Amino acid sequence: MSMSVKFETYVDQACKTAEEFANIYYETMDKRRQILPKLYLDTATLIWNGNVVMGLDALNNFFATLPSSDFQVTLLDCQPVHEQATQSQSTVLVVTSGTVKFDGNKEHYFNQNFLLTAQTVLGSTVWKIASDCFRFQD
Repeated sequence: MSMSVKFETYVDQACKTAEEFANIYYETMDKRRQILPKLYLDTATLIWNGNVVMGLDALNNFFATLPSSDFQVTLLDCQPVHEQATQSQSTVLVVTSGTVKFDGNKEHYFNQNFLLTAQTVLGSTVWKIASDCFRFQD
């Protein structure tokens, strides 16, 4: 298999992973937020409009403080991260943008970047968030 065919396979896998992840993430954020931290690594970092949230307990507390939301993703982009940069760990960069309306607030444009890393759980691959950066764009 040539290097270009191998890379195309990685890109295809990254795109499929990103689409599945985005659907799960935003549906969970809007409808089942209490389980959202299960999508994150224990050591994950969230940067929300410049505020750093680290670790599962802090993520649980942070998400519990947010009002209910309605996210609409209008852009989804992704790319595999080269294994040399991640110590041979399968990693995907996912970039989303769109609009969000938090209960009692006006609609905002947002941009969100995720670094997902593959974890083996009971013999199957599960993608977990290692890093998450959210910003309002207006």
